[in-house]
Amino acid sequence: MVMFSVIPLLAVLVPALGALLIASTGERRANLREFWSIAAGVGMFALVASMIPNVLAGRMPECVLFRILPGIDLAFRVDAFGLLFALGASLLWILTSFYSIGYMRSLKEHAQTRYFSCFALALSATLGVAFSANLFTLFLFYEALTLVTYPLVGHKETAEVRAGARKYVIYLLGAAKVFLLAAIILTYNVAGTLEFRNGGILPAGQLAQQPLLLLTIFALFLFGFAKNALMPLHSWLPAAMVAPTPVSALLHAVAVVKTGVFSTLRVFLFVFGPHAMRELGADQLALIAASVTILAGSLLALGQDNLKARLAFSTVSQLSYIILGAALLNTSGVLGGIAHITNHAVSKITLFFCAGSIYVSTHKTEISQMSGLAKSMPWTMAAFALSSLSIVGIPLTSGFVSKWYLALGAVDRQSLTLLGVLLVSSLLGAAYLGQIVYKAYFECEKEPPAHEAVREVPWIVAPLSISAAASLLLGLYPGLVLGLAGRIMP
Repeated sequence: MVMFSVIPLLAVLVPALGALLIASTGERRANLREFWSIAAGVGMFALVASMIPNVLAGRMPECVLFRILPGIDLAFRVDAFGLLFALGASLLWILTSFYSIGYMRSLKEHAQTRYFSCFALALSATLGVAFSANLFTLFLFYEALTLVTYPLVGHKETAEVRAGARKYVIYLLGAAKVFLLAAIILTYNVAGTLEFRNGGILPAGQLAQQPLLLLTIFALFLFGFAKNALMPLHSWLPAAMVAPTPVSALLHAVAVVKTGVFSTLRVFLFVFGPHAMRELGADQLALIAASVTILAGSLLALGQDNLKARLAFSTVSQLSYIILGAALLNTSGVLGGIAHITNHAVSKITLFFCAGSIYVSTHKTEISQMSGLAKSMPWTMAAFALSSLSIVGIPLTSGFVSKWYLALGAVDRQSLTLLGVLLVSSLLGAAYLGQIVYKAYFECEKEPPAHEAVREVPWIVAPLSISAAASLLLGLYPGLVLGLAGRIMP
């Protein structure tokens, strides 16, 4: 049941207002500037959380701003799927704000006002994607997110960083213009609307009359949402690791990449729908693309010595778990895929936080340099080890919950191949993350000065400890995540 509410609009506007306050405060009043960042995060999370009772009661808060054409509105609507995504992004923004303060101050980074302003705008765009009522609104905020994160990716302004930022923006804007815009225009011509509806919006008669056109539209969506990092349009993500670690943590473990898979699942379940995907064979295309990306991303991660690069290729692999789960088109698979959006986010953001903590304290970036590090950075490495267990899918962690349902979905689909993909990728995950944990805990440092002078930064360690604990808590108490995910069933 749809109900009018301005809260979705306010949730989108609060971080945008925070960005204006941050920019107007400037460099001279750093404490006030960072207060605005945290206050905006808390305010946004409070607004998002206030909608939980209505959504759990089956109501969908909606705010229509204006109509462009029949079936094309600038409008926000909050369902269980959008709310779950928004809850994760807004809560993790608060942690990342505290983490960013410790990181940016410890390294005495330049242009911190620009950094915090763009960070806030990125969260505003992310909430816009989460609460979009239709493809038109989603496209506007999806593109806005690419533009406002470009200065964050290119923050350090070196030649290498500029090259990485250019690749980031060219891939994402290029895919959106070439594939995504075409898919949206074709969808409107076929369906007469861009509004999201449970079960899809495609007329039943079109499935038999124009199957090739509809399958082409599906492929344009699948690869047009390049933020989902499906191969071969994935290389922007490792290139974007030139960004400061807090940017990598939130935007490339939560906001940017998750808008990609979130938007992809919106198309699967609310534009095409399970029936149309089965009739067209679109589920097979998605399953093949996701399986290839899962395995290839894991293998590429194994070959990286740079810690952030290894985590980036791990993200490429893990994102396709979400797409694979939704493409299974059964209750367990969809449940596992949607739950993995949140469960992967809390675990991967912790791993990136840990990478930043190591860099701030030791200025080391390569895995081969991390022997014996756990002795001098016990909190950081304990959080890294716990979150690694979650990424692999060890019981009692959040990652186990989503991977369990993904495995059940593969069994329900009667596909030993997909079950094998999940098993092999988990073993590869244990290899590429386990090596780091082993070196930190069980190898002695080869060169004499040891890590004796290394000290962990409290402002950095506190957020990563909280997010690591969340990986365990969401495994022990998965009720809220599964409850919201369970309302989005095929």
